[in-house]
Amino acid sequence: DGHYICFVCNRRCNPVFIDKVNTLYIAIHIVYVNGMNIEQNIDFELGRLRKVAWRMDALFYIPRTNISVGLDNILGLIPVVGDALTALPSLWLINEARKLGASPGTLAYMTLNTVLDFFVGMVPVIGDIFDVLYNANIRNYRALERNLNKKTAHARTVRTAQKSVVWDQPNLLA
Repeated sequence: DGHYICFVCNRRCNPVFIDKVNTLYIAIHIVYVNGMNIEQNIDFELGRLRKVAWRMDALFYIPRTNISVGLDNILGLIPVVGDALTALPSLWLINEARKLGASPGTLAYMTLNTVLDFFVGMVPVIGDIFDVLYNANIRNYRALERNLNKKTAHARTVRTAQKSVVWDQPNLLA
């Protein structure tokens, strides 16, 4: 009927992944704790997002200053098209934050940063100066990191089920 006993929660569910081990069907679904997908490698995902954010806003620093220049600033010099192109990685960053379980408030803050960066960045000269000083992608990454750290601190400890040696009947209640 499409429902199996889930290997993770030991309940009937409509799983994402089904595997047949001997004669037992094992169903595994994505597990969420406090809105966070705990089956993702959070550190790996945050590393990817950090790399994109820093390439967009801080590819290199101007010598003897604390001013960073990134792809967002360079492409932003092209009127309208450059700002539209630099909005794409910013929107991707927001979408990935949503997948990682960022709170709606954090997503709204990140969206506001991106919209502000896009529209102010379209103004000639002033927009380019704003882009160099504002660094919306780095702000968005830091907001996501703060939010996930806060969620992690509030998450309850989850006791994992021990598996029996015989895989035909996993002992999920031990």
